[in-house]
Amino acid sequence: MQLTSRRRVRGAAAVAAAVLIPLSLAACGESDESGGGDYTSDLTMGTGSTGGVYYPLGQEYANLFVGNIDNDDLDVSAVETGASVENIAKISRGELQLGISQTNTAIDAVNGEGEFEDSAVDNVAFMGKLYPEAAQVITLESTGIDSIEDLEGKRIAIGPPGGGTRQAAEAILDAYGIEDFKPLEEGFDDARSKLQDGNADASIEILGVPASGLEELDATTGEVKLIPIEGKELDDIVDNTQFEEYELTPEHYDFLDEPVQTISVFAAMYGSTDQISEDLGYELTRVMYENAGDLTLAQGELISKDEATLGQGDVPLHPGTERYLKEQGLLD
Repeated sequence: MQLTSRRRVRGAAAVAAAVLIPLSLAACGESDESGGGDYTSDLTMGTGSTGGVYYPLGQEYANLFVGNIDNDDLDVSAVETGASVENIAKISRGELQLGISQTNTAIDAVNGEGEFEDSAVDNVAFMGKLYPEAAQVITLESTGIDSIEDLEGKRIAIGPPGGGTRQAAEAILDAYGIEDFKPLEEGFDDARSKLQDGNADASIEILGVPASGLEELDATTGEVKLIPIEGKELDDIVDNTQFEEYELTPEHYDFLDEPVQTISVFAAMYGSTDQISEDLGYELTRVMYENAGDLTLAQGELISKDEATLGQGDVPLHPGTERYLKEQGLLD
């Protein structure tokens, strides 16, 4: 097997997604009393690959927005994307109006760092923290892989182009000094299929916990194993990135016999300040929190307006979100 030595695992498609060439946004709606933007009620929300949480969560939220906002012109479509990097880049370019992203990706975007190096964005706003998601280093018992060190020379799925998973994969592999491996740029469903078929040795995925796709994989194979990130390497990642320590437990997954240490980051909703008015941003934020209990996904139980600003970092609040949170007594 020919292996590729790569300290940086950024794919060409992901890099291209982050090269933010300024666009003149076409007028896509009437300006309203909230400001002078080219606002629209026809919204497209970027999610992620079908094997993750972003995609079904986006589908459910699109339905909740349309069903609970009194606006006859409102239409919200949730579309599959490569996830965080692609979503933020496309909001910046006016190709999406809403998107779910890891908070660290969005912070990099406004600061012109990471995948957005020298291409800082200025029209993407924070609309609220959703839930924590953990890096899950997945393999099967039959691979004989017991530690991150065992990934040297292996075939590792690092997430789809345009996603934030590759940043976690890079942090993990760099911390352990893993240089010689074959990166597989796969969506989560395809990565798990390759694990089952023996065409991948491991898959690194940033997922909300619990992730139904992992439970399905274990139901099919009966041999899912999560590899821990621990010790000095874990400390190094936490000290040098925006990731935090996290523990996966048997309460999350029946196939775990004991806790597994890993890293986590928040998932959050982001919106365009060019195309989403203050009034519509207010309503979207209201529904996002007040109707979270209507979500069928387990992550809905973790979505709370009391934690709305966690992970915001340097990303500005959307004016509508700011107004809603002030009304709720959550901002000064």
